[in-house]
Amino acid sequence: MKSRLLPCWALACWLGLAAIPSSAQTETGIPHLRRQGTATQLVVDGKPFVALAGELGNDASTSLDHLRPIWPTLVQMNLNTVLPCAYWELVEPEQGKFDFTLVDGIIQEARRHNLRIGFVWFASWKNGLSSYAPVWVKKDWKQFPRALKKNGQALEIFSPVEGFGDATREADARAFAALMRHIKEVDGQQHTVVMMQVENEVGILTESRDRSPAANKAFAGPVPKELMDYLAKHKDTLIPEFREVWAANGSKTSGTWEEVFGKGRPAEDVIPTRTTTPPLDLAVHQTGWKKLYWPVDEIFMAWHYARYINKVAEAGKREYNIPMFVNTWLQQPDFAWPGVYPSGGPEPQVHDIWRAGAPAIDMLSPDLYVPEFDEECEKYVRNGNPLFMPEARGFSQGAANVFYAVGRHNAIGFSVFGIENNPRQDPENALGRAYGTLSQLMPMIVEHAGKGTMTGVVLAKDGQIERIRLGDYTMNIERGAPRATDGEAGRPPFEPTNPDPPKFGRPRAVPRTGALFILTAPDEFYVTASDALTITFTPNTPGPSMVGVGFVDEGSFVDGRWVQGRRLDHRVTVNNDIGALRVPALGRSEHSILHVKLYRYQ
Repeated sequence: MKSRLLPCWALACWLGLAAIPSSAQTETGIPHLRRQGTATQLVVDGKPFVALAGELGNDASTSLDHLRPIWPTLVQMNLNTVLPCAYWELVEPEQGKFDFTLVDGIIQEARRHNLRIGFVWFASWKNGLSSYAPVWVKKDWKQFPRALKKNGQALEIFSPVEGFGDATREADARAFAALMRHIKEVDGQQHTVVMMQVENEVGILTESRDRSPAANKAFAGPVPKELMDYLAKHKDTLIPEFREVWAANGSKTSGTWEEVFGKGRPAEDVIPTRTTTPPLDLAVHQTGWKKLYWPVDEIFMAWHYARYINKVAEAGKREYNIPMFVNTWLQQPDFAWPGVYPSGGPEPQVHDIWRAGAPAIDMLSPDLYVPEFDEECEKYVRNGNPLFMPEARGFSQGAANVFYAVGRHNAIGFSVFGIENNPRQDPENALGRAYGTLSQLMPMIVEHAGKGTMTGVVLAKDGQIERIRLGDYTMNIERGAPRATDGEAGRPPFEPTNPDPPKFGRPRAVPRTGALFILTAPDEFYVTASDALTITFTPNTPGPSMVGVGFVDEGSFVDGRWVQGRRLDHRVTVNNDIGALRVPALGRSEHSILHVKLYRYQ
């Protein structure tokens, strides 16, 4: 417990928080979600809020002393939100005895640095395992039972199965309710804490499902009527991947789990399409499985994890009802099998199970480290799910991705994991520059969200061209400078910034370019890009067929007001031979935003 000894300054912070009487709190302006057009917005103190965030490392929040030098770094990176952890083992070290010292210290320091908080509740599960539960829970394996492997071996994973893991669920829910009650007492007026993540990357590992006798009995029994009723009611809007599994077995409305969802099929039929070399041998080696994929096992576990977490979230919301989300360790080529990735977590293919089982959860959120960032974002906005990424890569890749997520999908927030380490690996502060630019644009972003007047793009492949409609024009967007034409051959192209550093020994990531566009008039828009882009325009409405660039001004927004810099030289920004607009990389000028005027001619 040495790391939790409080210096005088932290004790004073805690006393200041504790002195706020609960009667003085008010729920006016409590963080909540609302719809605007096609977008869902997080509203804090009555105003829309987009979290430009970073999640602290797993053990960073265990010590206030350790955190003290980190706070200024977060401010320098232009964050407005931090995602620290709240640990069940430290909140309730002894059964029924709660200690909120760390939570209070974190809230107070966030206030001092003008940051909002989204706490991550490390409790029954973290990355699929049950390593952050208190020792008094972990050692009482009879009262708080574990999931079992086929051979009867206990896993370090609490079973979520209803009727078997109920005692664990209730203990977790009581602790979470106590935490939320305390947050309301000390923060119900100031709203420093704006959201909560319930558990972390849940799902069973090494097996596709819990093989305990209780789980086997539930698996052999009928699919709960509550789930079947939900699927029947939403049959026409179910996620396509899930609907196919159900339809392949006759879309039955009752029966056992295998009768309704089938027994399994050859893995080659369901390997993620983005890999040309399915890691079958890896999967067999790691798990001992045959080359089969069991969607029914993943569906079964998704239902039980959803029901468990819903009870925890409901207990917390009864005390303080702010937005809550769960996050996902994504299926990907290296983790292609349920059990190699956590089986039962809110993967895209089981979103309908989670919606049916966990209505208290407001957002199903991906931890997005995969190169196919845009593809996964598309999966996580289906059926109106709000997009929030609690974990993602930083560096220049994060700078590109956040422009796309906010512009294209009206993301509620974007968060880089291990944010305290980002400055050492991102000396040019690409992510911080992107966050700073988004902060300038924030009044316009929240105004245009969901109205069809804002979009974004991310490009990761050489020669990749994206075509996006914005208002009366289709933009043809390409990385870098336009191809040389007569009179242009000697002009140096815009070079992309340095690629991101390698991670975990993997090949260096491909440089990415992201941009955000906001249309403010039929022929005018603002644009910012993480790296150099070339854009040509095609009209979508009757009239002259040619599109020219009338002017390009660089500038910044200061307190919501446009401050114009230079009107840029057309020889630098426009290639008139092919009607192309050149957008320079973020950071090439003291200003980071362009204001562009288009015109039509014949």
